[in-house]
Amino acid sequence: MNMEGKDHARDFKMQEANGLTNGFNSLDVVSPSPSLSQEEYRHSSLSDARKDVGTLKVLESKGTWLHAGYHLTTAIAAPSLLSLPYAFSFLGWAPGLLAITICGLVSSYAYCLLSQVLDDCASKGHRFYRFRELSQFVIGQKWTRFFVMPVQFGVCFVTVIGAILAGGSAVKLIYKGANANGSIPLAEFVAMFGAVMILLSQLPSFHSLRYINLVSVILCLIYSLAATVGSVLAGYNKHIPPKDYSVVGNPTDKLFGVFTSLSVMAGVYGVAIIPEIQATIAPPIGGKMVKAIALCYTVVVATFYSVSIAGYWAFGNDAQGNLFDNLVPSYGPQLNPTWLVAISGFSIVAQLLAIGLVYLQPAFDVFESLTADANCGRYTLRNVVPRLVLRSTYVSLATFLAAMLPFFGDIVSLVGAFGYTPLDFVLPMLFYQLVFKPSRRTYMFWLNWVIIVTFTTVGIVGCIATVRHIAIDANNYKLFANV
Repeated sequence: MNMEGKDHARDFKMQEANGLTNGFNSLDVVSPSPSLSQEEYRHSSLSDARKDVGTLKVLESKGTWLHAGYHLTTAIAAPSLLSLPYAFSFLGWAPGLLAITICGLVSSYAYCLLSQVLDDCASKGHRFYRFRELSQFVIGQKWTRFFVMPVQFGVCFVTVIGAILAGGSAVKLIYKGANANGSIPLAEFVAMFGAVMILLSQLPSFHSLRYINLVSVILCLIYSLAATVGSVLAGYNKHIPPKDYSVVGNPTDKLFGVFTSLSVMAGVYGVAIIPEIQATIAPPIGGKMVKAIALCYTVVVATFYSVSIAGYWAFGNDAQGNLFDNLVPSYGPQLNPTWLVAISGFSIVAQLLAIGLVYLQPAFDVFESLTADANCGRYTLRNVVPRLVLRSTYVSLATFLAAMLPFFGDIVSLVGAFGYTPLDFVLPMLFYQLVFKPSRRTYMFWLNWVIIVTFTTVGIVGCIATVRHIAIDANNYKLFANV
């Protein structure tokens, strides 16, 4: 056995021994759900100990808070921020600015609370590496198995599909800019992007993405600056239509528009994998994730507000779901220099690869837990073959679905309303209430419950609004369409 294999075996045996001796008996943080007895929880924890090969090989805890900040910023400050001017079109200036600010404050507050819960559990000997582990500990096995796990893995898989589709579309945009009469269909660009994703998906662990995600943060700043400058240039272009900032439609359309806008913003701020990102931090972890969140939201404020304000100012109610659809119109005069569009396109394509890799990690953790041998080195044939086959198959499936469903943006909005909202805007506050049990006399108790009720309502109505939008657009859907 090589030295790496010995180290992994030793670490694995130590973690397994800790799981066996502790058994998660010390449940002084919070009593588990009545549906999960102490003996049942001990049994489930032993099962988790055997699965810790996933923790060792994918969610390896070697990083710093800076690395976690890169991962988190890549997950949030993504090309989806280019949809924020479109979200403003349903609200107008003042409500739009208020909504993006509230969503930002609530999401950062929620992530800090979730990190605090994870820190507290770790300080008492129960470090949780996965969302499902924390959920099982706090709200029980049934809610975790039938709600939290399906929603989290569904959100991650849908995000990967969306990243591949958006990447293929961005490559096609670059291609059309260089060859306006080109006839290569979108599905082929999606396949090309997916092939690159398959190669990069063989990077062994979340920690191995740290420098890729640092580059991703820089790329986000580049295309956000390009989008802001491009919007200002377009806004002063005399060929664009007059700007209209009024909220149009009948009262029903306006109401559904508000919830659609809030769902879009919730999806843009959503992460769904905070525990998995925090799992990459080397112990001791106390307070480190809060620094990572602060780094992330520094980038978020710089990019979200500049793109939202400039894009909505330039195009008003004509703002599209992707701001670059306005900046690079299919017909009419050119609004921006070719070099600015090219820089933006290449930056978006490269960052989408990083985003896809981040959201692949929870599935890869499961694959490694099921197939990897902790007693063998990471690059031994025993571990490389199943990793290569499973990861390639998973990304190939996502690529096929991205090519088949080019109208996937509407489905992403639905999953965002149904997935990101509970995972990022409801459960963190609920976990905090159940773990720390703040007094009813404190403002935090009531603030958390107001957020829980409000965003549960937003998620439910947002799902209805998105389903309504899908039903209206259903006649325009075609499989493998060349859009």
